[in-house]
Amino acid sequence: MSEGTMQLRAQRDQRDQQAKRAKRLTRVLVGAAAVPVMLVAAGCSSDSGSGDGKDKAAEESAASKSASPSPTVQAAAFRKLPEPCSVVTKKTLDDLVPKSDSGKEGSSNDTAVRASCSWDSLDDNGVKGSQFRWLSVSMLRFESDVTRGEGDKLAHDYYQKQLKDAQGVEGAKSVKTAPVSGTGDEASMVRYDLKKKEGTFKQQTVVARVENVVITLDYNGAGLAGDKTPDADDLAKDAQKAAKEAVAAVTKANGGTSGGKSSGSPSASKSPSDAASQSASASPEKSG
Repeated sequence: MSEGTMQLRAQRDQRDQQAKRAKRLTRVLVGAAAVPVMLVAAGCSSDSGSGDGKDKAAEESAASKSASPSPTVQAAAFRKLPEPCSVVTKKTLDDLVPKSDSGKEGSSNDTAVRASCSWDSLDDNGVKGSQFRWLSVSMLRFESDVTRGEGDKLAHDYYQKQLKDAQGVEGAKSVKTAPVSGTGDEASMVRYDLKKKEGTFKQQTVVARVENVVITLDYNGAGLAGDKTPDADDLAKDAQKAAKEAVAAVTKANGGTSGGKSSGSPSASKSPSDAASQSASASPEKSG
């Protein structure tokens, strides 16, 4: 082998070795470049974990809020009702229903919530006819409720409905409505005439609210078989007197005091004509 040939082979071998070293260096650099990429990926993974922590904290906060105490409303002032047939004094009964026997108590599943009593009287004057009277007192008590509201507000709504119902009795003539003072937190009277086959009945309905209790008092009278029709103003005065006694009986049964909101209650300023309708707890149709 000539010297020139040997020199050429040595040069090729040198180039091959250089190429191999270059390839190894390239692999090392590529591997070194991969390390930051892995670190960046690890950093992203760490950030994701941090987000999970925030979500967990939010979930814990929501759970803490859901465990907070439930909303409450002020407890109703009155917890019970008086015995219904004793809410009107004996003297007043003698005046309003003079020939009446003892009162007839209405049926109720819970007399602490709903109670009523009625009396009727027929004063027979022989050939001159007779005088008929009918008195009824109904009481409904409302408890405070988280979803529905405070007891006195619920009672006010029912008070308005009772008034509207009394104003809309079928066949009623000459309907008049007026406020009644000094009777609970709010009270009104509805007056009208109701003609029936027995005669003309003079109806007086007093609806009163004291705290969370609504009292509906119905009182009517008629002259039957030719007797004269009773004076409506006299009947109205008697009805107001009996209603005040019923309110006092409710207050006394619950310790003798009420909220005293008669003059300042915002509900007392609303007109009875704005009331919503609902069936009254006692109907004058029962009379006669």
